[in-house]
Amino acid sequence: MSEITCIAGFYKFTPLTRLPLIRSEVLGRARRDGVWGTILLAEEGINGTVAGAPQVIPSFMDWLKSHLEIDELPVSFTQAKDIPFYRLKVRIKKEIVTMGVEDVRTSENTGCHVSPEDWNSLIEDPDVLVLDARNDYEIALGSFDGAEDPHTKTFKEWPAYIRERMSDNQSKKIAMFCTGGIRCEKASALLRQAGIDEVYQLQGGIINYLKRVPRSKSRWKGDCFVFDERVALDHELNPSGHELCRGCRYPIGQQERASKKYETGVSCPRCFDSVPQERKAAFRERQRQVELAEKTGATHLGDPGIKR
Repeated sequence: MSEITCIAGFYKFTPLTRLPLIRSEVLGRARRDGVWGTILLAEEGINGTVAGAPQVIPSFMDWLKSHLEIDELPVSFTQAKDIPFYRLKVRIKKEIVTMGVEDVRTSENTGCHVSPEDWNSLIEDPDVLVLDARNDYEIALGSFDGAEDPHTKTFKEWPAYIRERMSDNQSKKIAMFCTGGIRCEKASALLRQAGIDEVYQLQGGIINYLKRVPRSKSRWKGDCFVFDERVALDHELNPSGHELCRGCRYPIGQQERASKKYETGVSCPRCFDSVPQERKAAFRERQRQVELAEKTGATHLGDPGIKR
């Protein structure tokens, strides 16, 4: 059996400078420690999910916090049987979570954080509008009872949704949530800048809620999409059996895999008719290489990874 893997999800909105130097230093340390995953750096802060040996990841996170001189770096730890990443990536981006709006004051204007233990009573209040800040393919797998689906395909669509949906809701209390909390930091700041005074957000996101609230008391229904090769987690934070379609990057379950339009590593019913034949041919060749690597025990790094 493979050694249990420690997975750490983290983010922090904090001013960063000298990004190329930071990238080089973080990449070097992560390689030295045997850390896999994705770390995004921007002038507004840091965001990442990394995985490695249980004795390595906590010390790597301590080093990251100290090296970047961050007073507090919230981290959510989970476990898996295997490392859910194909490679290590440390990238410099314009935003650590892409909304496409300048001057969103995340460090000073976010909503009130609500603990998982207090979340149920908040969202059960009939005067509270509960918003799911994730995208449509994530919400399709699971959400909280009564939460509103904004029907967004990317986080860049959130500003338009807020303008349209909130135009007549200035007096409404809003409770919002996302996977790990980072999207709510920006979305809640945008809501407050738009004139919504009472904005609440789930502390640590869905992952933290599932860790701390037992299923018997939970208002969560379904599975939670995650941005790594586990694809989706159940209420006990175990992989729920979903796969990622390599043609359209959407999660697929047993029903989709039973379809005649499903082909491993190539397409699913959602994208079967839209993926060009030349791309399908390329995907088939990649899948052949993956299967060959599995037979020989080699590591295959040809998968493009899950897009954020």
